[in-house]
Amino acid sequence: MDSVLHLLGIARKAGRVEVGEEPVGAAARAHQAKLILTACDGADNSLRRAAHFAEIGKAPHLPTPYTKGGLGGAVGRSACTMLALTDVGLAAAIADKLAAADPERCAAAAEELKVQAGKALQRQKEQRAHEKKLQKKKQKPWAPPPKAAGDPQNAAPAQKQAKPFVPKGRLTIKKQRP
Repeated sequence: MDSVLHLLGIARKAGRVEVGEEPVGAAARAHQAKLILTACDGADNSLRRAAHFAEIGKAPHLPTPYTKGGLGGAVGRSACTMLALTDVGLAAAIADKLAAADPERCAAAAEELKVQAGKALQRQKEQRAHEKKLQKKKQKPWAPPPKAAGDPQNAAPAQKQAKPFVPKGRLTIKKQRP
């Protein structure tokens, strides 16, 4: 099995691929599509719509050397003309594999996705490091600024007078006679 089709199967199992015209259009409009792939034997209208979805979602659009049956078999369908990858790491890996086969069409998109994947990986590493610091309690997420000693605004409030204890409920009051 081809490595691109194998990666598409992994993406399907991970839930990171949208298959078909309607889901691809929805993912592109929501700017979740990172890469849109089309089959080589797709109808002209479908290929034109896929290019339009890529333009709307600002995602690269790459034609593949695979037929509708080949793409469909990789994602668990009988046929598939277009699909969108929603994970930038998988999209970069697939674009890199397609660029190795057809550098003229796919090299620019592969480089762009590689940069995006690197940035996403860096953000994930920073998020994990931040969560690790919070777990070790080395750094609090937010702390109030320290109070200045001579500043009257930050002075401690005066102590309240203690009120006498009065039990709640039924009270009997004895009147004192003069």
